[in-house]
Amino acid sequence: MAEIDIFANQLLEEAKRFLEKARESSDSIAEAANLHAALMLTFCAFEAHINAIGEEFSARPELSAHERGLLLERDVRLERGEFQVKSGLRMARLEDRIEFLLAKFAAKPVDIGSSWWAQLAAATLLRNQLTHAKNVPEVSQGSVRAAIGAIVDALDTIYQGIYKRKFPPAARGLQSRLTF
Repeated sequence: MAEIDIFANQLLEEAKRFLEKARESSDSIAEAANLHAALMLTFCAFEAHINAIGEEFSARPELSAHERGLLLERDVRLERGEFQVKSGLRMARLEDRIEFLLAKFAAKPVDIGSSWWAQLAAATLLRNQLTHAKNVPEVSQGSVRAAIGAIVDALDTIYQGIYKRKFPPAARGLQSRLTF
C-alpha cells in the first residue's frame, strides 16, 4: 500500500474517532469542535484518496495532456505545438474528477441519480457551509455521521468501479480503530 493511501486511511480513522468523541462528550462546545474536526478530516481523507487515484491513473500513456492535467490538478499549456502538463495548480471540482475517473476507468459512468451521489452532494454542501460560513451551519452528530457514511460509500463505489474490489475501510463502517 502506498504511503498516501495509508495517510488517507489514517485521516478517515481520525475523522471517525472525532465523531465518536463528539458522541461521548457532555460539553456542547467540545461536541461541536469534535464534529467540525470530523467533518473536515473526512473531506481531507476523501480528497487524499481521490488525489492518490488520480496520480496513479495519470501515468497511463493513453491519456491526453488535458486528462492528466485534470487528474493531477495541474495547468496544461501549449508549448512548441504540443500540450504539456505544467507544475502550476489548476483546481478542478472534486465531483468532476470523480465523474471523469469513473467514466474513463470504470465499467460505467456515475449515475447522478444514485443515492451515494446525492448523499455525497449533501455532505459536500455541509462541508461548504462550514468552510465558507456566511451563517452558523447546523452541524449535528447525525449530519456528520451521514457525511462520513457518504464519503465511505463514495469511495467504495469508486473502488468497485475502478479496481473491481471493495474499499477496504468500508467494512468497518463508522467504527474507528483509534482510541485517543
